[in-house]
Amino acid sequence: MAFFTNKQSKTSTVDGVLEPSNGKEAILLTAPLQEKISAITGKLGSSEDVVLRKLGRQSSDEPELAIIYIDSIIDHRTINDNIVQPLQAALLTKASTNRANESDPLYSYGIAAGFVLKINSLEAALTALLCGSCLIMVDGVVDILAADASGGEQRSVEEPSTQTVMRGPQHSFTENVKTNLGLIRRIIRSSDLRIECTVIGRHTHTKIAVCYLEGIAEPVVVNEVNRRLKAIDIDGILESGYVEEFIQDKTFTPFPTLLNVERPDVVAAALLEGQVAVIIDGTPFVLLAPVTFFKFFQSAEDYYQRWDIASFLRLLRQLAFFISMLLPALYIAVTTFHQEMLPTTLLISLAAQREGIPFPALVEALLMEMTFEVLREAGVRMPRAVGPAISIVGALVLGQAAVQAGLVSPAMVIVVSFTAISNFVAPQLNIAIAARLIRFFLMLCAGVLGFFGIMTGILVLLTHLAGLQSFGVPYMTPLAPFRRSSMIDIFIRVPRWAMSLRPVAMSGGKRKKDAKMPQWQRRGKN
Repeated sequence: MAFFTNKQSKTSTVDGVLEPSNGKEAILLTAPLQEKISAITGKLGSSEDVVLRKLGRQSSDEPELAIIYIDSIIDHRTINDNIVQPLQAALLTKASTNRANESDPLYSYGIAAGFVLKINSLEAALTALLCGSCLIMVDGVVDILAADASGGEQRSVEEPSTQTVMRGPQHSFTENVKTNLGLIRRIIRSSDLRIECTVIGRHTHTKIAVCYLEGIAEPVVVNEVNRRLKAIDIDGILESGYVEEFIQDKTFTPFPTLLNVERPDVVAAALLEGQVAVIIDGTPFVLLAPVTFFKFFQSAEDYYQRWDIASFLRLLRQLAFFISMLLPALYIAVTTFHQEMLPTTLLISLAAQREGIPFPALVEALLMEMTFEVLREAGVRMPRAVGPAISIVGALVLGQAAVQAGLVSPAMVIVVSFTAISNFVAPQLNIAIAARLIRFFLMLCAGVLGFFGIMTGILVLLTHLAGLQSFGVPYMTPLAPFRRSSMIDIFIRVPRWAMSLRPVAMSGGKRKKDAKMPQWQRRGKN
């Protein structure tokens, strides 16, 4: 499913309601109630979920007041208790006078909704209606009240499914932006937390919230995030991946330059370090910027356990990442070009296993890697009840059958299997996918030039990484450029009492001026 961009009219928010900004005048509504009803219902067509209720003037054919809402996206209790009942009570107690001459006739009905906005154009009325508001129209008054009544069926807060940890808060974001903002507010109870909202998508009108801590986040980064979001011109946003592709620094790179998470505690920790969060309505995955390469190997679990255990696990993840990239390429290089580097016993064993194998090591490795990739994708697409079983059984059966048929050697099955397992160690899925793509590139380099090809491929990757940036922050910070003070939370994590300052990459280097202060005074400083 895809949406296409064009250069037609965009929209902007004014006082919480969308107004046209394409240079054309807004279509103003007229005072007669029936004409306003006809204008709105005519735009919506004959949709079955559009509800029109007329109230007042029981003895007359013309109603005094009417409300319109979309039944499928509103909360019925809010409509009945906070809007309809106050309106009916107000109509019974008010005298039958000409309210068109009152100073503010719309707010005299005692509506108890969350927020009430006054609008006077057809475009704004339709946008508010489609966003879950209830339109309240009074005969003889041009302006319309849009009362918040959004609701309907939504997923409740549950445990995270893709980023699980053994210890820590067991709740995750949902598809509702208001719920997600509330989860962050419950963790960061600070008046410095800033939330700036915008709407993107001509047809979906997707609400996007930018969150940051004032005084901690770099204003340059915040302004750049907002600028890139406002430059998006698309029919609709369905998931955060749409926004990620539009605002990322570089398109043609296997390495992600934005971090996506579904845990509120991870987002809260990122905000406290100076990062900016982009929350998109309709998806539980929140984008964080800027990020560095080493952020993808840090897990929330690292900060909930002892520093020595967390450091060991982090080193294990980084080692597994390099294994998942390099192990098949090293096996191809050794067995094809550099047999002298192996012990004699191991070399004889590998030569005996490869006897009768019809393919060279490169073709053999590519065949097995593609087989495992197909099994992995099939396990994802299959029904949840049978997917894992089919993947495991398929891998075992295919691997054993391939060895018995003489198509691949047992050592190759071990190498590919251990590579696949190492790929799952990465806490972030997008960096694991990057390792899978790079693996094939290094395998081709090893099949052509052996170790020299692998070194050439690694140098190309390092040069590429050194040139990457994420919203102005070098991707390899704090290694390139080198920041000695930030190394305490990169390869290992030092004890909590020694982590008194925020990362230099996220605070613009401001922490250096507090370097000589006593430790008890430096805690929490920028």
